[in-house]
Amino acid sequence: MYKYLIIVSLVVAFGAGCDNSFWSTVPTSNVPASTSPTSTEPTALVPTSTDAGKVERPLIDMTVPSGPVVDMSDRGLTSLPSELFDRTDIERLDLSNNQLTGSLPSEMNRMQKLKFLDISNNQMTALPAELGQLKNLEVLNAANNKLTGLPLELGNLNRLQLLDLSGNNYSQFDLDKIEALLTRVEIRK
Repeated sequence: MYKYLIIVSLVVAFGAGCDNSFWSTVPTSNVPASTSPTSTEPTALVPTSTDAGKVERPLIDMTVPSGPVVDMSDRGLTSLPSELFDRTDIERLDLSNNQLTGSLPSEMNRMQKLKFLDISNNQMTALPAELGQLKNLEVLNAANNKLTGLPLELGNLNRLQLLDLSGNNYSQFDLDKIEALLTRVEIRK
């Protein structure tokens, strides 16, 4: 199995710069069809059973892209890389369609340039109060999670234009208090 991981890693790392004539010289007779390097698209590994009955998990890309727009959506993330919160230049962060649970780390408050945050379609149960310190935040999409409570500090987001909480089972009491503070915000329930 390890030789297949190496081949797939090489495809991901170098495949985009090679034409298909290169891959025709690589022997693939023992490589499963799902990892055959005939495409320039990175190949995702699916969990497979080993002889010992263990299931090997796919490799998850935890790389934090550079620049002010960071898209880490659709990666199967169950946690976030700590270096993400050292990045104070991020203006747009998309963490949607992962498998994040619990709450975002309180270190989110370091991202003072953040204008757009999408954490939709995860399994998150709470939002940290520190989100209320993100003074430049304009869009917060937390739709389709498992939120049960909302921090009242969301009412401090004076530049917020859209708050999407649809598909959650949050406390209406919390939302009423936040709505009273955010009178010019579109709130999707």
